[in-house]
Amino acid sequence: MSTEQSPKVAVLVGSTRAGRFGPVVADWLIRHLDARGGTAVDRIDLVETPLPVIFPSFGGELPPGDAELLAAVSPRLEAADAFVIVVPEYNHSFPASLKNAIDWHNQQWHGKPVAFVSYGGRSGGLRAVEQLRVVMAELNAATIRNTVSFHGAAQCFDAEGGALDPAADAAAKAMLDQLDWWARALREARQARPFAA
Repeated sequence: MSTEQSPKVAVLVGSTRAGRFGPVVADWLIRHLDARGGTAVDRIDLVETPLPVIFPSFGGELPPGDAELLAAVSPRLEAADAFVIVVPEYNHSFPASLKNAIDWHNQQWHGKPVAFVSYGGRSGGLRAVEQLRVVMAELNAATIRNTVSFHGAAQCFDAEGGALDPAADAAAKAMLDQLDWWARALREARQARPFAA
C-alpha cells in the first residue's frame, strides 16, 4: 500500500522525568513501525513538546504562550489515524504529564485506536495501562487488546536499544497488526460517517 493509504501513527512518549527510560522504549517501537513499511510515524515527546498545566476558566482564553504550546501538538494528534502510548508506571498509575496531554484534547481521540507499550518494575507498567483504558474509553477511543510490557525495563534492552527477549519483538508485531487493522477500519468508518460524540 502507498504511504497515503497506510495509517498515520502517533507515538506519544508519556514520561517527562529526568533520567526517564521512555525514549529507549519509544525508539525500539518506532523501529518496528518503520520496518512495516509505508506507515507514517510521528513521535510526540512531551519533553520536546510541553503542554500548559493550568487550564483557563470555562470559556476563558488561553494566554498566547499556552496557545502556541498547544498548536505544536494538537494538529499532530488530529492528523493521526492511530496512537501508541509509551507509558511507565508511577505509584501504580501513569504520569501526570501524560494525563495533562490527554486532557488538553478531546475530539482528537474520537473514533481512533490506541495501543500501549508500558514499562516499569515488577508490574511492567500494566497497572498504568489498565487505568489508561478507562480514560481513553471516556474519550471515545478504542483501545487495542494486545500490549507490550517490559518488567525491569532497564535490563530488557541491549546497548543498541534492541530488546533482549525475542518475545518482546513478537508481541510488538502482534500488537501493531491489531493496531493497523483497527486504524484502517476506523478511518474508513470516520470517512463514511463523521464520528458523533
